[in-house]
Amino acid sequence: MDLKGKQVIIVGERDGVPGPAIEECVKSVGAVPVMVQTQCFV
Repeated sequence: MDLKGKQVIIVGERDGVPGPAIEECVKSVGAVPVMVQTQCFV
């Protein structure tokens, strides 16, 4: 999947992979994060 130039919404999990970690990954492939959140799902 080519994400270069695409806008993405990121929802991470507190006990799993947090939003900022996912943000760094999608930035590295050229995507543009427009919203990043880390939620707690219990």
